[in-house]
Amino acid sequence: MSPKIIKDPVHGYVEVDEEILPILDAPAIQRLRYIRQLGFSYLVYPGANHTRFEHSVGTMHLAGVACRQFGLADEDRLLVMIAALLHDVGHGPFSHASEPLMEARLGRTHDDIAGIAEEQFGALLEPLGINPSEVCAIVKGSHRLSGIIHGDLDVDRMDYLLRDAYYTGAPYGTVDAHRLIRNIHLTPEGIVLDENGVSAAESLLIARTLMRPSVYYHHVSRIGECMFQLAVLAHMATGPAGGLEHICALDDGECMHELKNSKSPLARKMAGWLYERRLYKRAVYAGQDRVNAAAFQTGWPVERAREVAGEIAGRAGCQPSDVLVDIPPIPGEMSLEVQVKNRHAVVGFAELSPSLQTLNQTRREQWRLGIYTLPGYRDAVADAAAEILHIKKPTRQDTLF
Repeated sequence: MSPKIIKDPVHGYVEVDEEILPILDAPAIQRLRYIRQLGFSYLVYPGANHTRFEHSVGTMHLAGVACRQFGLADEDRLLVMIAALLHDVGHGPFSHASEPLMEARLGRTHDDIAGIAEEQFGALLEPLGINPSEVCAIVKGSHRLSGIIHGDLDVDRMDYLLRDAYYTGAPYGTVDAHRLIRNIHLTPEGIVLDENGVSAAESLLIARTLMRPSVYYHHVSRIGECMFQLAVLAHMATGPAGGLEHICALDDGECMHELKNSKSPLARKMAGWLYERRLYKRAVYAGQDRVNAAAFQTGWPVERAREVAGEIAGRAGCQPSDVLVDIPPIPGEMSLEVQVKNRHAVVGFAELSPSLQTLNQTRREQWRLGIYTLPGYRDAVADAAAEILHIKKPTRQDTLF
């Protein structure tokens, strides 16, 4: 049997090995066709309807390119490519929008795929001589080959930056993935970058930095996520069969159908508003210069955010459901824990890339705390949030934007 050929808009023609075809056709992988890669970013960018399935196939493709570049044995190459294909099967509906609920209520993230790998892929992996636990270890980052899909210069990140830029039209995600792969080497100590690949690695860091505010943390996308989380919490309060485990196993369409038919009026309203793009508006949108950044360093879990939303609403004279509080983690230092090999020595990446410090400063300046509400409550909610969260008033310059 010849390999299956998939025409991909980002990578061109992608070959899927014969051994991998049964895994590609498994229900858990096919479900990813119906989960948007960028959650609610389609409310900002109408073209952002690409899926986790496309990204998984693209990541598998780049993983294969990297394995051949590294000269890995066939069994290792097959293991890494399968791990790349499976790395996102743990995502709930709307991808990262459901992740905070999964972490808070179920104590896991989308990388925790042990149960799925064993139950849904064990019988498919056994004839290939692959242990599901090894696949899980690569996805979690604890395997000797993890660096290929889970590291500083991993193919997962290369694919999603390229793909997200392509479908959103945002011109910031340009990464020369093949040049980068050709200039990295897998060693027992980890990834080593050839000096000729430094500019390609810098372009990846720049793409990550520029895509954050324009795509991944765009305020409209964050509002959509907060409304979705509010809808799910309201729905959960009605005690649906299967609980959050059931919700997280749904795809986007199934989840929205369940929310629109919930016993909870609030869940139905939020789902309807998302469907019609009737979104909350910004009452406060503040950077680190206006808050005590130490209080928000690690971000707030969704249930803590809902608790404070209730306090703000009480002071503003509206209902708790009229306020959304979004406090993401403040970005940590972006670094490449890789060594760079030149003609004379092996040195740290930061020594050859002075732009790293500038990019980290930019990322910190991009962070925003968001308080969102209905249009009629914006002033009252802004005043209440400023008191409760000790937010400084914006300067005259800030109000121009």
